[in-house]
Amino acid sequence: MPVVSTIPDEPMFNVLNFTIMKLEFQSIHFNADSKLIDFIQKRVDKLEMFYGRLVDGEVFLRLNNEGIDNKTVEIRVNVPGTQLFATEKARSFEAATDQATEALKNQLKKFKTRVMQGRA
Repeated sequence: MPVVSTIPDEPMFNVLNFTIMKLEFQSIHFNADSKLIDFIQKRVDKLEMFYGRLVDGEVFLRLNNEGIDNKTVEIRVNVPGTQLFATEKARSFEAATDQATEALKNQLKKFKTRVMQGRA
């Protein structure tokens, strides 16, 4: 049986409020699929959990002609006072994105501790 609220304007559940960070995408030597762009956008948006003052960013997707790990993802994120950057190569753009966002997560944690200590 569905739950019905007896109080008008009462929220039925809590929703996490977050803004979607504006990302510019540039795919080099190919046209990126919208599913890939959505995947990357979701992964980068999760970085807001670690530092909520992300301004914007750029993502570069590149196909290389060398070896097995021939897909490169470069992500640049702007935060007040500096830029954070990660580049990763992998067999797929999704794997490279996961690795790059993990590197950015670590950079954001370090940046946040420096800001909290007043050293940034």
